[in-house]
Amino acid sequence: MSNPNLHHITSADDARIAPFCRLTEAQLRNRLNPDEGIFIAESPKVIRVALDAGYHPVSLLAEERHLHGDAADIVARCPDIDIYTGERSILENITGYTLTRGVLMAMRRPQPQALADVCAGAKRVVVIDNVVDTTNIGSIFRSAAALGIDTVLLTPTSCDPLNRRSIRVSMGSVFLVPWTWLDSSAHYIASLKNLGFTTVAMALTDQSIRLDDPALHTPGNRLAIIMGNEGDGLPTTTIAQADYTVMIPMAHSVDSLNVAAASAIAFYALRQS
Repeated sequence: MSNPNLHHITSADDARIAPFCRLTEAQLRNRLNPDEGIFIAESPKVIRVALDAGYHPVSLLAEERHLHGDAADIVARCPDIDIYTGERSILENITGYTLTRGVLMAMRRPQPQALADVCAGAKRVVVIDNVVDTTNIGSIFRSAAALGIDTVLLTPTSCDPLNRRSIRVSMGSVFLVPWTWLDSSAHYIASLKNLGFTTVAMALTDQSIRLDDPALHTPGNRLAIIMGNEGDGLPTTTIAQADYTVMIPMAHSVDSLNVAAASAIAFYALRQS
């Protein structure tokens, strides 16, 4: 019996596949109506991670050979969604398609969680403050998932974790760690302190202490590790308000690391005792 939800496309201009190839990230987020926002997950492995984490599928785009091959289990898990397929020569015209192992899924964006809810029970959180590169966001999430960070918090000026490239770089780790956006109307450090976190600004200043300073390794402490912008680092106001300013000791007069590399080192060094 044929699948009534399976649709063969003959042109990359087909309006039904616009989310996969023509809508911008802003249009996918649909900020005017967040209840309808979607994102795109690429490759069977990443899609499985998202489904296992409870994200809701909307539609699938794949070469037909993948529908009966490495994406067959995904098709079986999502019997009610529309599935679009076509010849490889047509699908290759879709931006970025050749990087996805032939499988793309549109998924529903989750509703943002309240800060107190997403931090409940967390011992280690990271604040991503104005980090704007999609690759860095994906890398930070991957390190956060691997190295024991309980929650990721982002300022509104940071890149969206559900950006298509961020998801791909993270290998689906954006689905594994709870995260939410911070309120832009108030400075977040006061809110984190009220929730019981010791705030740690990662920055090189004359007052910076080392990552291995005993003050940071009190058993049972709750730490909020704050990572700043790729070029400018953290604002001086943020550094001034934090409980500690912390540096990574470095050799050969190197004064800084890429924010993704620095975050991985900080997560490991400040992991729970």
